[in-house]
Amino acid sequence: MSNAVTPGEPGKPAWTHAGHGVHDSVELDPPTSAIALGIKLPAAFAEIAEDPELGPVISTSLAKVEKQLREAIANSDPLADATSRHLIEAGGKRIRPLLVLLASHLGDPGRAEVIRAAVVVELTHLATLYHDDVMDSAPFRRGAPTAHEVWGNSVAILTGDLIFARASILVSELGPKALGIQARTFERLCLGQLHETVGPRPDQDPVEHYISVVSDKTGSLVAASGQLGAIFADVSEELQDVLVEYGEKVGVAFQLADDVIDVTGMKQVSGKSPGTDLREGVATLPVLLLRKAAVNDPVAAEVLTLVEGDLSSDEALAEAVKALREHPVTEESWAVARQWADEAVAALAPLPEGVVKSALTNFAHAVVHREV
Repeated sequence: MSNAVTPGEPGKPAWTHAGHGVHDSVELDPPTSAIALGIKLPAAFAEIAEDPELGPVISTSLAKVEKQLREAIANSDPLADATSRHLIEAGGKRIRPLLVLLASHLGDPGRAEVIRAAVVVELTHLATLYHDDVMDSAPFRRGAPTAHEVWGNSVAILTGDLIFARASILVSELGPKALGIQARTFERLCLGQLHETVGPRPDQDPVEHYISVVSDKTGSLVAASGQLGAIFADVSEELQDVLVEYGEKVGVAFQLADDVIDVTGMKQVSGKSPGTDLREGVATLPVLLLRKAAVNDPVAAEVLTLVEGDLSSDEALAEAVKALREHPVTEESWAVARQWADEAVAALAPLPEGVVKSALTNFAHAVVHREV
C-alpha cells in the first residue's frame, strides 16, 4: 500500500476500500518458484510426488495456490492482516486444494480458474477453523495458539467471517455455478456445527446423527473440492458426480479416523494429544458406541464411567484413554472408518485408470491408517 494520506486526516496512512491491499508492515511473499521448492506433498500422495511428469506440475500449482492464499487474505488494516495470516502461517497439509488440482487432471488442468477454485476451498476451510476453535475452546491449532487465545473470541469470529467474505468474493468471479456450490457447502458446514452443538433429537439414533454431522462438517467441503476442480477442467458431469460421492465418503472416513486417533495415542502421526476430545467432552464415534454397549455390557459401563468422569488431571485422562483404547468399541470404530474409506474407493470405479485415480485410492486408504 502506498503512503498516500487520507483527505481530511493529515499524516495518517490511507486504507484501501474494504481493507483490501497490503499494509506497509507486511513483507511481500517469495515468488512462486521459491515456494514450490519448499512444498512437500503429504505422505498419502507419495505416488504423485514420485511421478516425473505430474509431480512437478502439482507442486508448482500448489505453490501458486499458496501465493494466492496469502494475497487473498492480505489486508491494509494491520490487525485484520495479522489475524487472517495467523493460521495460514501455521501451515497445514492443503488437502482440499490438492484434491481440486488432482481432479482437474482428469481434464484440462491449465485453466487459471482451477487455481482460484483451490484457493476458495482452502479459504473456506480456514474460516471454519477460526469458528470451530472458538466453539470448542481449543487452545492450539497446528501447533500454534488459536486466534481466540491471542486476540479473544470476538476478533477470532470476525476473522473467520472476513476470510469467508474473501472466499466469497473470489468464488463470485468464478461464475454462478461455483457460487452455488460454495453457498450450499457453507450452509452444510453451518448446519453440521449447529446439529453437533444441539445434539440428536430424542427420536434420532446418536450414531446416525453423528455421521450426518461429520458428513456436513467435513465431507461437504472435500466433495466440493473435487467437484470444483473437475468443473473448471471441463471434466464430464458423470465424473464430477463420481468425485462428489468420493469426497463425501472419504471426508467422513477422515474424520472418523481422527476420532479413533484421539484414543489410540497416535500423537506422533496426527499431532493430536491422546484424549483431547475426551477431556473436552466431545462425544465422538468410540464414545457413542461405548454408550450403546454399556446398556448390556458391565465392562463397557465401567469404561464409560471413567470416560465421563472428571478428566482434568493427566492421570485420570490417561486411565480413561487406556480403558477406551483397549475396549472392542475402538476396533469397531476403526472398522466403520475403513468401511467409509472402502466405499470411497469403490465410488472411483468409473474414473479412467491412471495416476490420478491411483492417488485418490491411496489417499482413501491412507486416511484410515493416518499416513496423511
